[in-house]
Amino acid sequence: MTGPITPPVVAIIGGGFSGAALAIHLRQRYGERSSVRVVVFEPRERLGLGLAYGTREPAHRVNVPAGKMTLYPDLPENFLEFVERNGIAARDPDCIGRDGLPYPRRSDFGAYVAQEAEPYLASGEIEHKRAAVTSVERAGSRWRVVGDDGSTTVADVVALAVSHPSPALPRALSQLAGHPKLIGDVTAPNALDGIGVENRVLILGNGLTSADVVASLTEKGHRGPILSISRRGLRSRGHPKTQQDPFGDFVSTPSVRASDLLRRIRVALKDAAEQGLSWHAVLDSVRAQGQQIWQGLPVEERRRIARLARPYWDVHRFRIAPQVEDVLDQAIAAGRLSIRAASLSAASATDDGFEVVLRERGRGEEVLTVVDAIVVTTGPAHGGILASQPFLTKLQAEGLLTSCRTGLGIACDLRSVATGVNSQPVEGLYIVGPLARGTFGELMGLPQVTEHAVFVADRIAERLGFEQAKPQMREAG
Repeated sequence: MTGPITPPVVAIIGGGFSGAALAIHLRQRYGERSSVRVVVFEPRERLGLGLAYGTREPAHRVNVPAGKMTLYPDLPENFLEFVERNGIAARDPDCIGRDGLPYPRRSDFGAYVAQEAEPYLASGEIEHKRAAVTSVERAGSRWRVVGDDGSTTVADVVALAVSHPSPALPRALSQLAGHPKLIGDVTAPNALDGIGVENRVLILGNGLTSADVVASLTEKGHRGPILSISRRGLRSRGHPKTQQDPFGDFVSTPSVRASDLLRRIRVALKDAAEQGLSWHAVLDSVRAQGQQIWQGLPVEERRRIARLARPYWDVHRFRIAPQVEDVLDQAIAAGRLSIRAASLSAASATDDGFEVVLRERGRGEEVLTVVDAIVVTTGPAHGGILASQPFLTKLQAEGLLTSCRTGLGIACDLRSVATGVNSQPVEGLYIVGPLARGTFGELMGLPQVTEHAVFVADRIAERLGFEQAKPQMREAG
């Protein structure tokens, strides 16, 4: 006689959006509870929130209209229906932007993802292990995953859906680490609470996180001056006044050099302007074709783009909600917010704040400035991902993980399987979400992250030999 067949186990490390989306799509597509065991390691109370959507700041809004965000590529308005069904706009008078479209709070999107996961959690089809992972080790052809709660899970597949590491402190601030008015990680709970309403604030970085900081401080009643600096002085852009279709073809004849790609984008921008279109239409086309564009470029050309062009791409690609844009515009008009192209040369603590030395771009001169608080929003330390958690560092030391050569995350192949030393695939170990973008290209925002979760779910199913079934949607709660 033979005993019962033990179902294969998929361990997903990280239960933010990427991890939750992968778990949901695995459960939707591939059989009943007995066919596979899906275990998500996530210390937070609920799945789907992560750093982005776990924020409780009321000023933090999704950056695109609700109708463009979803867990399900074939149901593009699923989140919008959640917003309407739950009366979110009625409870949030600032939800509707000046373009007439809803931009709910990020916490609302987190609630949506958590709600979609809940039926699977209640039935046991997805297991949420509220533990941080301390170790991932090979166990023959399988993997042994150890949590900080002392538990051990033996898995057939491990999917890494871990978060980006926090920004690294600039060298000029390293000796000030731990100072109560130096905020190095704005995602920490109540990170901005120590900033007084009249405090002079220096923000390092001008991207989305910087915009969030200004919006949050304004929401809290802050009235003091804010100086936001970055090397190029670029500010995150907003959405077009009217909706436009994407414009431009960058894949029929793929570019193999970064310079050629940038030239073609400039030509498309000129052509679009002649047709009455804004730059948004061209950048939307680049974004939609981004993965094909990226994969046509040699690695060295990808590195050039990541090093030289990414700041320009980020401020145009990652747009701010109209409500946040209005806050920034009003703060600039009132003289409260100043955005400058500069870098930090030196900083020292004073009795009640900091003296900082700023080097102005293009002028070479240094300016001494006194501020009461410093906020670092320079973006995740992508290159430090494998040093951010001990279990990742150990996997790297064992040759099972390597940094992506573009410096954008963790190396993997076109199946999203991690590649170790000598670029060899480590079968059964997958990279999910933005940390795979060095291989896949555009993979930071929705819908690309959703599509990638579906893609990885398919690859895991192939590995485990599941019989693919038509996805089954659960009824909305």
